[in-house]
Amino acid sequence: MTKEQIIKKLPYEAPFLFVDEITAVDEDKITGNYSLKTDEYFYKGHFKDHPITPGVILTEIMAQIGLVCLGIFLCDDGVNSQIARVAMSSTSVDFFKTVLPGEKVKVKSEKEYFRFNKLKCKVSMYNDDDKLVAKGVIAGMVANLD
Repeated sequence: MTKEQIIKKLPYEAPFLFVDEITAVDEDKITGNYSLKTDEYFYKGHFKDHPITPGVILTEIMAQIGLVCLGIFLCDDGVNSQIARVAMSSTSVDFFKTVLPGEKVKVKSEKEYFRFNKLKCKVSMYNDDDKLVAKGVIAGMVANLD
């Protein structure tokens, strides 16, 4: 499965698609990025006159790239056209830097385990200066649907 095919199989669309590109993927890890647009819907009112990206959105970016995209890749057997769905089941994320409108973030994820349809990953996010923005553990359940 190509990196582009992974993105096409995501169960999201604008304005809730937070994956621009997958830069690397294998059975143990994935990296990708997303550029936050200055007019994203969630900046209105967060915070008034000084918008920053909400932590819940940063967590969602980390989950879409680091968990869902990796889960789609891991479920592809190269033969069937089944669609993998990944539902987040737990998160524990620490935040270290703010992310402003217009910034690009890079997500790196390493599979901790994938068994009994549960995928658990160590995920980290970096800004354009390669400074750590957030890191944590995200887990989810994977199901193949036709």
